[in-house]
Amino acid sequence: MARAATTSDVFNAIAEPQRRDVLALLKAGEWPATGLAERLGMSPSQASKHLRVLREVGLVRVREVGKQRLYELDARGLRPVHEWAGGFAQFWNESFDRLDTYVQELKEQQ
Repeated sequence: MARAATTSDVFNAIAEPQRRDVLALLKAGEWPATGLAERLGMSPSQASKHLRVLREVGLVRVREVGKQRLYELDARGLRPVHEWAGGFAQFWNESFDRLDTYVQELKEQQ
């Protein structure tokens, strides 16, 4: 089965660890591509490729200031990921509740 293009949706785009690293840096504010590349230890062309993918799926916005392009996080694009992951919240809450009950039962037995 062929793998979907990284620009087809946000899940494919964030499957790449370096793109997640880019997003983590952008949480703090705007960065130029060269600064991101330097900070993450990648070449400028690698950073540009990652930023292009993130831009195409709606996770990053870019604005030009003179000759420089500044990139910033657009967290609205993470909504599908948040909604999908949120579907597991009930599962984890119930699992932790069962664990708490079990621990209390062990304490009472001692």
